[in-house]
Amino acid sequence: MTGATPANPRLRADARRNAEQIRRAAIAAFQGRGLSVPLEEVARAAGVSKATIFNRFGGRVGLIEAVIQEVVADELDAVIDHTRSLDDAGDRMDHYLTAIRDLQYRQPTTNDVLLQDYPHSRQLMDICRAAGEIYEELVEDGHASAALRPEFTVDDLHALVVDNALALKHGALPPRDAYDRRTAYLLDGIRAPRRRSRA
Repeated sequence: MTGATPANPRLRADARRNAEQIRRAAIAAFQGRGLSVPLEEVARAAGVSKATIFNRFGGRVGLIEAVIQEVVADELDAVIDHTRSLDDAGDRMDHYLTAIRDLQYRQPTTNDVLLQDYPHSRQLMDICRAAGEIYEELVEDGHASAALRPEFTVDDLHALVVDNALALKHGALPPRDAYDRRTAYLLDGIRAPRRRSRA
């Protein structure tokens, strides 16, 4: 009596290769255009069928969760970590808003995450919560150090980030120089009078 026939190693290798091709295609597509890129386009770029994406990842949410760390989460984490490393409360707010707006401009997926466009993805919701947790720190520290206008609230900060996400996602992308100029106006507007026009 012979032993059980082992699984076809070629099939396993093909499956691994297909999964990696899909991952690479998804990263490129999501980074450039956001998380709503048609899966047919991802499949075509990967050289597989759309059905293969569902077989390997279970659909869009599974595919997003397989690549989101590389697409945008690492950069979001870096923004938060660097913000928290700064000693001055005003500098922390300046850095956070400048960096997050830069990421929103460069990386459309950032806006999909911040707008919670895929609430069924636990991983995306965790990333969004982590991005939002810093708001209270920034505003509380900014008030304690008199770096921020006293009437500026956590809700105001949240609205500035979300409103920008909506504008970038659904409106025309402005020229970079105009966008950066508006970032400077925004920062100047929320600073306490003594800190205005610092940069």
